[in-house]
Amino acid sequence: MSKINVPHIFTSESVSEGHPDKVCDQISDAILDACLADDPNSRVACETLATTDLIVISGEITTQSKVNWQEVALKVVREIGYVDANVGFSADNAKVMVAIHKQSPDISQGVTEGEGMFSEQGAGDQGMMFGYASNETPELMPATIHYSHRIVEELARLRHTEPAKYSYLRPDSKSQVSIAYENGKPVAVETVVVSHQHTPDMVRADLEALVREVVERVIPAELRKKEIKYFVNPTGKFEVGGPHGDTGLTGRKIIVDTYGGVGSHGGGAFSGKDPSKVDRSAAYMCRYIAKNIVAAGLADKCEIQVAYAIGVAEPLSINVATYGTGKLADDKLEQVVREVFDMRPAAIIETLQLKYPAKNNWSYRDTAAYGHFGRSCFPWEKTDKIADLQAAAKKFC
Repeated sequence: MSKINVPHIFTSESVSEGHPDKVCDQISDAILDACLADDPNSRVACETLATTDLIVISGEITTQSKVNWQEVALKVVREIGYVDANVGFSADNAKVMVAIHKQSPDISQGVTEGEGMFSEQGAGDQGMMFGYASNETPELMPATIHYSHRIVEELARLRHTEPAKYSYLRPDSKSQVSIAYENGKPVAVETVVVSHQHTPDMVRADLEALVREVVERVIPAELRKKEIKYFVNPTGKFEVGGPHGDTGLTGRKIIVDTYGGVGSHGGGAFSGKDPSKVDRSAAYMCRYIAKNIVAAGLADKCEIQVAYAIGVAEPLSINVATYGTGKLADDKLEQVVREVFDMRPAAIIETLQLKYPAKNNWSYRDTAAYGHFGRSCFPWEKTDKIADLQAAAKKFC
């Protein structure tokens, strides 16, 4: 962020649903969804490992829901598109090992209302969480990560919806977008990198042409005004991929999941964690706050930081940074945030309805590929606090 008003090039990457780490994130979050379906108070900390025809599910889960762990995992693998037994990882061949036990009572007493030292639900852990928003895209996301997501997402859509035409595409892929900035705004895409797993009979020129078509479809014309440098499968071929090519683990793509390296990150992963874990829920709340501040016209860029102690409901600190773009001083905006938003864990869960995703037409598995932020299907992407923020801000004008 130090170069915010100096000409520079910034780069972010994304990975597809078939990337080995994302396979694991989706399995962990599908298990969370299954637990919450019949028991909204489930406590879930699920970690998944995937390698050659093997899935290992571990963690601490306390739930009243009856979940077939193997069935959930293999359904995810099948829906991603790992159905070819010849690629080293497939829904029909993969073995599933399960090593799950209940949540520690020491943690439970801190996050269960009435059980700990305090009368209300406390944070599930110590730590700091961040949220970010910028008006450089309509989705109020940094352009580099937003368009990196859209490239691999569109390639996956084509693979799923037109399998005959794109039969050479396999599930694993990565993208990377570099954009030139001037005066803090994106002005032109400089470079696009795409590595996509493929069948042995793929014609390289077909993939190169497809990537260019997708870029023209998902990146606005005003950012394509200069010639883009393309690197498509720059090593030459990418036949061995997915968990067979590289062992996957839950929680290893935290920058892909958030803002692509723009702003700060508290270090906590999201997938496989129920909303009592502030690593996840407070990060969602911080995005909600930052996005509403930018949508309200109170800043062009906004980063929110919050910090907690385990078992304590009230946040230890709330910090607002607008990098010189705020219509109010950052300390005044912090007061506005405290007036409009309740950052206690139970209030966050209630505000965003994080225990009931299915009732609100989204799922935690949905978050686990193509970014947790910047897609309107999630409740933390709503901009319904604009009027409240503008009214509160008038007190400090």
